[in-house]
Amino acid sequence: MTRTSDTPTDTRTSAGTRAVVEELLRRIAEGDPERIAALYADGADWRLSWPEDEHGRAETPWIRHRASRADAADHYRALAAHHTPGEADTHVERVLVDGADAVVLGEIRQTAAPTGRPYRAWFALHLTVADGLVVRHHVYEDSLTVARAFTA
Repeated sequence: MTRTSDTPTDTRTSAGTRAVVEELLRRIAEGDPERIAALYADGADWRLSWPEDEHGRAETPWIRHRASRADAADHYRALAAHHTPGEADTHVERVLVDGADAVVLGEIRQTAAPTGRPYRAWFALHLTVADGLVVRHHVYEDSLTVARAFTA
């Protein structure tokens, strides 16, 4: 496993898990896909609450299951490429932690680049951390709102 010097490593406790999750959220806010991906384990269980037949559509190519660190970096690159720079904001309402598991609750505010439509979507992100890396990334979001923003 590759670990950067600023990655917390003691995730046997809720405090260790919280430190990794907070670092992940900080890196997501900074927007560097490679640094974000460095916090994911290869073989991570990455799932989305979208219907399977909607995964990988041309309008929303970041919507698909992932498994590798390279997949994680690709996700964040595709997400950025399909949204208008400078018109994104994520409001994290709460981070709940229990041992190795964390749930991040909040709202995404973005603008779909192809249509110019802004949208707001509530989300819950279930993360599991082991050995300082994210091993589970399950997203539950308002997929209908996102899909409508990208529909011509």
